[in-house]
Amino acid sequence: MPSPAAVPVPAFAGAVLCGGASRRMGRDKALIALDGRALAVRVAEAVAAAGASGVVAVGGDLDGLRSAGLAAVPDRDGPGAGPLAGILTALTPDDRAPVRPPGDSGEAGAEGIVFVASCDLVTPSAAAIAATVRALSARPDGDVAVPVVASRRQWMHAAWRRRAATPLTTAFSAGERAVHAAVAAAGLRVVDVDVDAAAVADADRPADLPSGA
Repeated sequence: MPSPAAVPVPAFAGAVLCGGASRRMGRDKALIALDGRALAVRVAEAVAAAGASGVVAVGGDLDGLRSAGLAAVPDRDGPGAGPLAGILTALTPDDRAPVRPPGDSGEAGAEGIVFVASCDLVTPSAAAIAATVRALSARPDGDVAVPVVASRRQWMHAAWRRRAATPLTTAFSAGERAVHAAVAAAGLRVVDVDVDAAAVADADRPADLPSGA
């Protein structure tokens, strides 16, 4: 059998969540420069390198993100709505937030896959992103594929089927804001994925950043 890395990556679109308040960091995480490139740009580049048909930044400083070279759109539920709202924006493009990336025709409909990650991954990995997308594609019954590190699911590095948007929206409308709780309330089928822990490490505080950032 071919190794997982040798299996072609199925078609997917990508989104980078940039709408957090960055309170613990003290400045906008998405635009912090590391090795000369904003964190959000580094994540978007990794998603593109994994094979995404297009990548869009969701929420945050839209002008700043666009100046950094990213396609950027607002959270459809407005600032401060949380990561679940950003995920729903990525999964359900509409007239308020047309987030379908360039090249993503949406022809796969509800079965289409969208990889969604937070903007603050310190060492985003194209290999880990591809592995996450492959894991979901290999399970037609799965709704979302999520890496598990130290027995914890890493929801900010996940591949979603677009069909998950409907039950997630129901949970969101009922007041749920935590991603894991919304997934449980929606009855979504989760596919666990094994990736390198470094690929999902994020930066919540200045101490989480490498020196020079």
